[in-house]
Amino acid sequence: MFRTALRNVLAHKARLLMTLLAVMLGVAFVSGTLVFSDTLSNAFRGQTAKGYDKIAVGVTTYSSRDQKEPGVPAATVDKINRLDGVAHAAGRVDGFAGVDDGKGKLIGSGWANKGANFAPGADGEDERYSFVQGHGPASADEVALDRETASKGDYKVGDRVRVATNGPVKEYTLAGVYTTDDGGVSAGGSLVLFDTEVAQKLYLKPGYFANVQVTAKPGASADTLLSEIKPMLPKDAEAKTGKALADEEAKSIDEGMSGLKQMLLAFAGIALFVGVFLISNTFTMLVAQRTKELALMRAVGASRKQITRSVLLEALVVGVLASVVGIALGLGLAAGLRSGMAAFGMKVPAGPLVVSPAAIVSGLVVGVLVTVIAAWLPGRRAARIPPVAAMSSVHAIATTKSLVLRNSIGAVITLIGAAGIVGGAAIGKEGKYVIGAGAFFALIGLIVLIPLLSRPVIALIRPLLVKGFGVSGKLAAQNAVRNPRRTGATASALAIGLTLVTGLSVLGISVGQAIEKTTTDNIRADYMIQMAAGGMNLDPSALTAVRKAPGVEAAMPQQNTYAEVGGSGQTVTAVVPGDLDKVLNVTTVEGSLDSLAQGRIAVDRETAGKQGWKVGQAVPVKFADDKTGELTIGAVYEGNDMLSSVAAPLSVVKAHDSDPYVPQILVKMKGGETAANEQALVDALGKNPAISVMDKQDIRDTFGGMINMLLNIMYGLLAMALVIAVLGVVNTLAMSVFERQQEIGMLRAIGLDRPRVKRMIRLEAVVISVFGALVGVAMGTFLGWAIGQTVKDSIPHYAMVIPWDRIGVFLLLAALVGVLAAMWPARSAAKLNMLNAIKAE
Repeated sequence: MFRTALRNVLAHKARLLMTLLAVMLGVAFVSGTLVFSDTLSNAFRGQTAKGYDKIAVGVTTYSSRDQKEPGVPAATVDKINRLDGVAHAAGRVDGFAGVDDGKGKLIGSGWANKGANFAPGADGEDERYSFVQGHGPASADEVALDRETASKGDYKVGDRVRVATNGPVKEYTLAGVYTTDDGGVSAGGSLVLFDTEVAQKLYLKPGYFANVQVTAKPGASADTLLSEIKPMLPKDAEAKTGKALADEEAKSIDEGMSGLKQMLLAFAGIALFVGVFLISNTFTMLVAQRTKELALMRAVGASRKQITRSVLLEALVVGVLASVVGIALGLGLAAGLRSGMAAFGMKVPAGPLVVSPAAIVSGLVVGVLVTVIAAWLPGRRAARIPPVAAMSSVHAIATTKSLVLRNSIGAVITLIGAAGIVGGAAIGKEGKYVIGAGAFFALIGLIVLIPLLSRPVIALIRPLLVKGFGVSGKLAAQNAVRNPRRTGATASALAIGLTLVTGLSVLGISVGQAIEKTTTDNIRADYMIQMAAGGMNLDPSALTAVRKAPGVEAAMPQQNTYAEVGGSGQTVTAVVPGDLDKVLNVTTVEGSLDSLAQGRIAVDRETAGKQGWKVGQAVPVKFADDKTGELTIGAVYEGNDMLSSVAAPLSVVKAHDSDPYVPQILVKMKGGETAANEQALVDALGKNPAISVMDKQDIRDTFGGMINMLLNIMYGLLAMALVIAVLGVVNTLAMSVFERQQEIGMLRAIGLDRPRVKRMIRLEAVVISVFGALVGVAMGTFLGWAIGQTVKDSIPHYAMVIPWDRIGVFLLLAALVGVLAAMWPARSAAKLNMLNAIKAE
């Protein structure tokens, strides 16, 4: 039977080509993901190990600059340096620092731009940095830059460099350029080295360090040093050996890579799941076309098990071949992804491509299993055909009983899935897993039911085909429903891909519009000012500078603090009386916001109702600094997403918050949003490259851009599944043309010319593709609605939005897929010799 299986594979090379491609692409995705994630993990682990290679003991603190004694005092570092086994103890302190590119723009990604102190040992060198030009900063006026940043800004030693922290921009002299294995620089950021005293003033407090790195003398034990250092440290400091720190970092890297790996493997799984339909369809059609051959084998003594085994052996051979090629492609894919990251500025540390045995074995096992499992049902069908029936009919026809059973099972599974989806949506926030389970059953049910759906759906568009394309259109519609199972299996692949794409689109667009509505409904300000590294604290000098800018009508910091109000913990927003209603849309329910100028507070309606508070009521307050007092409620307002539950005058909050966190400043300008007003704000802020001045559209784009980026990533990852679905359409049409040679020959003989034959095949492909797309769009919209019900309570103004423009594009692309997929089969059909085709069996 093995020789028979091998002979059949070699005899049907062209017909198995699409199956080979489908398995190959799926395996390439799986093995490429495993190799890529292993390579990244190994590279970053190697970089981390190198960074901790010379460190015997590392000390970490979690202090902030508003503490009386933050971090490790310099005196303690000096004591550590005097220990017998210590070669050098380097105190470290770091924070945000951005470099101007000379044109007022920031070099590098905001979140990865850092500043740190240069901590030389007795030899004047800092082991973390290797200087290629100049030297480390030796005075308050000097800095050093990493080589990539210096190159991007075209800076040379001796040049003046504008550097921004979270305060005003300052100019420094470039003392040196160095190379480093710092992770932020590898990620496309920048690293500015300051003199130690300057860095301490910028990021912590003079005389204190956030971290200490200790190198040991030859022969000294890291564990011994650790036991000697621990008693010297302040209470909030934590000391570990360099090996322990490296192991923790490696574990953290592996956990981070695990999330990426699982996401990529999930999409690889979707691609393989779609491939199952193509493989199953291929073997079903091969079995149908070889019924006489299989019947003859049964007649001469082959058992049912042997027939099934021969089909599965064919699948095994195909699976092994496709998997081997797929693994090779996966290696290329991993190398390409790594190079692609570098092209987008995301540098990966140097290191070899890691090809683990697990990646090879997983690729082979997945490819072979998927192929064999997909071929199992066609193999069983082949074995169950009676020899006499098979000898008398080229194509076995599904019995009414089998179709009724199939449709009944499909309907039950679909109803169970739909009930799960609706039930999960009704549960709300906690119903995501229920929806996930329901979606799985609903998709399986639809796949079983889709042959039944093909007839009524295609019947709806049949009149359009007949009216628009005449005989070719009529024949295309008839051919599309001639074998509902085949049409259903082909359409299922597209339906699964478009279910996911449509569901993501509905959810993404709905969330995006909710965020945009939040922006437009709540903000009256013309501009929002924030650090380029979003979420960072703005220096108090920024608010002072903005208020001095020409044309500013109102400027209010977005500043929140925590306080106990009336015995319950509340987040309190500090507001500027008189400016509040100029920068935000606040609807007053009771009282007046003018009372804020008298030192009173305002609360939102929901909080006031829960606490039973009324306007004019005095409530006890315990502030963040533990001081207590009493404040009077002056107004109740409708909830606003830019305000917390309680709003208090800035002067009141400021008295109890010595180090406020201000991520944004809202600004209202005379004349609204104009280029001149924007430039006035930029100039007032000293043309600081680390500070962004955003108008309303920029704010919308910031949130909407993130959602669109995520959607585009998802579309890209789902593209593999859609490519396999396209191969399925090509495969179905090619094999359909092969088994309909006699019919096509007859049509040509009675007058259907070659262009109309091509048109018939193309239209058949378009019908199948659009049918699958319609099912996918409907299912995706349903899932998008259900998932939206679980997040709507946590996203203000959330309402389901059906992106008709994108759905229209999806349907047009599905039709285009059909046209492209039909090119080769249509050409083959048109080139058939009429006489040879009529004689064909």
